Amino acid sequence: MIRIRQAVEADLPQILDIYNEVILHTTAVYDYEPHTLEMRKQWFAVKKEQGLPVFVAEEADRVLGLSSFGPFRAWAAYQYSVENSVYVAADARGKGIGKLLIPPLIESAKTLKMHTIIAS
Repeated sequence: MIRIRQAVEADLPQILDIYNEVILHTTAVYDYEPHTLEMRKQWFAVKKEQGLPVFVAEEADRVLGLSSFGPFRAWAAYQYSVENSVYVAADARGKGIGKLLIPPLIESAKTLKMHTIIAS
């Protein structure tokens, strides 16, 4: 059974694998070079410092996907808008995991008084 939960630092190697596969084999991330574990640790630390959520979909101790959001634009008029990110492991795509990762983002956005979630 797939469980959605808050990510923890121990998830970062699996999160990194998913993210790097997306970089190398899709157009979902506009980056060319795979990231390092240190880069994912810094990313995760910033999310925690800013009080921003990171969720994972997990089944049998395997992270199948992740979701998060961050600021959409730095301009003042966008202070209540966030941009979401959802990534699913290549062999787990098409099974509804991405859909499962969205509701906790919506609830987190409401808690943080965000008015708009933008996917781009």
